[in-house]
Amino acid sequence: MRFEIAKEVFDLLPNGYFGIVAVKGMDNTKEIPELEAMLQANIEVCEKDFEGIKVKNADDIVPYREAFRAMGINPNRYMCSIEALLDRIAKGKGFPHINAIVDLGNAVSIKYHLPIGAHDMATIDEALEVRHSKPEDTFIPFGNGEMEKPEEGEVVYVSAGEVRTRRWTWRQSEIGKITEETRDVLFPIDGFTDLNKDKVEEAAQELAALAEKFFGVKASVGYIDKNNRVFEVE
Repeated sequence: MRFEIAKEVFDLLPNGYFGIVAVKGMDNTKEIPELEAMLQANIEVCEKDFEGIKVKNADDIVPYREAFRAMGINPNRYMCSIEALLDRIAKGKGFPHINAIVDLGNAVSIKYHLPIGAHDMATIDEALEVRHSKPEDTFIPFGNGEMEKPEEGEVVYVSAGEVRTRRWTWRQSEIGKITEETRDVLFPIDGFTDLNKDKVEEAAQELAALAEKFFGVKASVGYIDKNNRVFEVE
């Protein structure tokens, strides 16, 4: 399969930079106490980092709010996933252990203050694309079985007309969610060439290393910008 960003997305976001970590053969049925402890430690560090600070005004978050506006998305109404995650933690609400694969992505996301998705590759038909939505696209919200139609022209993650994430990094779908049966995962990491490129690459490399450490499998790592819009998963 491939991961691809449409040219039209880069027309709106010319400094967009995407890290991709593809991992196959993970066992998501087991508990990994060391990974759960890492997630909790990163949460506690994050709580201290944002003590007395509004997350939406943080240097790491402002660029995502500005990117939302560039895409025609109101960030006050539709919060970027990393802003929502850090805001929850900053308010002392913590973050629950879900399963090992989700914990892995969240632990790295929280550490680097980067939006990191997780998509079950077994549910992806040939390609996962980031593009503007089309009239025939559909979306099933996470935890809700009622189908929605995204607004036409919305920037979405999508595979074969099934939208996996609406409004760029706002809300993920029920389709492609990570379960105990998931074995092959694509982790996209969304960032910017001129603002946090180094952090995107560090996060991708750490995520790959942790996948090998905790799951005993090797990951494929790649990066996408406006000059290189496609990553082929090995």
